[in-house]
Amino acid sequence: MAAPKKGRRAPASQGHPGRALILVLIAIVGLIGGMFYSGTLTPRLGIDLAGGTSFTLAAQNQPGKPNAINETNMKTASDIMERRVNGLGVSEAEVQTQGDNHIIVNIPKGTDAKQAREQVGTTAQLGFRPVLTNAAGTKTPEPKPSPSQSGAGGKGKGDKAAGGKAQPGTQQNASSSQSPSSKPTSQGRAVTDALKKAPSPKPTPSGPAKPSLPATPPPPPGGAAIPPALQKQLNALDCSTKQSRAAAGQKASGAKPSDPIVACKDDGTQKYVLGPVGVEGTDVKDAKAVFDSQQGQGWIVQMDFTSEGGKKFADVTGKLATKAQPQNQFAIVLDGAVVSDPRVSERLNGGNATISGGFNQQSAEDLGNMLSYGALPLSFKIDDETTVTAALGGEQLHAGLIAGAIGLALVVLYLVAYYRGLSLVALASLCVSAILTYAIMTLLGPAIGFALNLPAVCGAIVAIGITADSFIVYFERIRDEIREGRTLRPAVERGWPRARRTILVSDFVSFLAAAVLFIVTVGKVKGFAFTLGLTTVLDVVVVFFFTKPLMTLLARRKFFADGHPWSGLDPKRLGARPPLRRRRGSAPTQTKEA
Repeated sequence: MAAPKKGRRAPASQGHPGRALILVLIAIVGLIGGMFYSGTLTPRLGIDLAGGTSFTLAAQNQPGKPNAINETNMKTASDIMERRVNGLGVSEAEVQTQGDNHIIVNIPKGTDAKQAREQVGTTAQLGFRPVLTNAAGTKTPEPKPSPSQSGAGGKGKGDKAAGGKAQPGTQQNASSSQSPSSKPTSQGRAVTDALKKAPSPKPTPSGPAKPSLPATPPPPPGGAAIPPALQKQLNALDCSTKQSRAAAGQKASGAKPSDPIVACKDDGTQKYVLGPVGVEGTDVKDAKAVFDSQQGQGWIVQMDFTSEGGKKFADVTGKLATKAQPQNQFAIVLDGAVVSDPRVSERLNGGNATISGGFNQQSAEDLGNMLSYGALPLSFKIDDETTVTAALGGEQLHAGLIAGAIGLALVVLYLVAYYRGLSLVALASLCVSAILTYAIMTLLGPAIGFALNLPAVCGAIVAIGITADSFIVYFERIRDEIREGRTLRPAVERGWPRARRTILVSDFVSFLAAAVLFIVTVGKVKGFAFTLGLTTVLDVVVVFFFTKPLMTLLARRKFFADGHPWSGLDPKRLGARPPLRRRRGSAPTQTKEA
């Protein structure tokens, strides 16, 4: 006896369509809950709709580079600033050059103007300098001799560089810096803990742990003496106030790369005597913040160097690794201020390294941005800062919204007139798509700085047609099946595979066009491309997880299953014909000739 054939397993949307609808409902509730949790209930508007802040920056030549202000460097500076303030390219910050030596930066309303001012104001030359000696950030009254033993061990809160795990003495040093007796805790940027390459342990020379930096800098070990002029500058340097740090940074940034300098930590807790630049910022290919969950280091900063920069970095770290503290520290200097000072305990080859310890997400991203985009042979000062009003105004925005509403109303009228009861499915799907789009755009504002401008609104309006087109494709496939004589439930399931292929191909083409447009364009067009791509993805989600399951449920209802004239699926109106059936055993009649 032959075994019975096993039928194909019903798809989840056919067997349990309610589950997909519940999943969509959970997603909507989660997104709306995220809006209330973040306190952001409306999308950020671009500068063309809501106004914002405008900065005018004037370029200045660096000492020794009188011809640094040129078209190439100005364009590079503009690109750097745009990447800093514009993130993914959808925050609608406008950066453009004006004349030969000015850059205009427009920041939309709702953006942190103070943070943006700091970002555009810190575009200067980046350099890696070896630390010759360091001390507490306060002014030293007069030089006092200090024991060499404590001097070698005193470190405070400097960063460490290690090829692997820290030795017990080093770990004790790092932990002691967290005590109240240590120097003040860094504010704004986390103090890094280690510069690492690979987890291969290597002993780190260290003296007895001392919880605080000496007020008077210790004599450098190894017989390397600090020139009296630099020692006098270090003793007189006061890093405790913002004004003094700014003055020190301006003086240090004006020095030549081959000259030693005195500099402050950006938080004012330490001051340094630094040697000549060992690795320039132009040698940094890329730097980014990464969350390390494998080794439990938390947020770290990964650096990649160019081929030439990798060689320089390996040579410098190889020399620093043989020295004792603080001369095994590598100061990362931007705008004449030390933003990080990791310790080195081994030669770092391979053209890459990581800085770890004490970061949160914001501080790691800030340091990564400075390392990536801070290398420029120009400095800038803010000449003017003004508040600008909306370029288009409320009337233009109101007119645009009215135009969108008219277009949506025409689509709804067409659906109701042509599809009747099926139009309820289309309208419900459009509402779900609109809710998801609005919630995601609102949450993307504080997340990635997304700002809604008129081109983005245009992209959302175009998406209405794309989404409605997907419904029409599916509805027509169902109608084709009914015209062939099938009832509604088989027609819903048989029409779905063909409609699904068409919808996926159409949405793929739309998404590909949006992706190419986003990559190759600049400025406000990116907002249009981003919105078009987002709504195209949401169209696929809505059709698969809402429209199809909803049609499966409605096919079980008498109003639709029996083909009510107002259901939009009336077989008579669609011109359906019952399939021809032949009687069993009957043979076709053949015409005989006389």
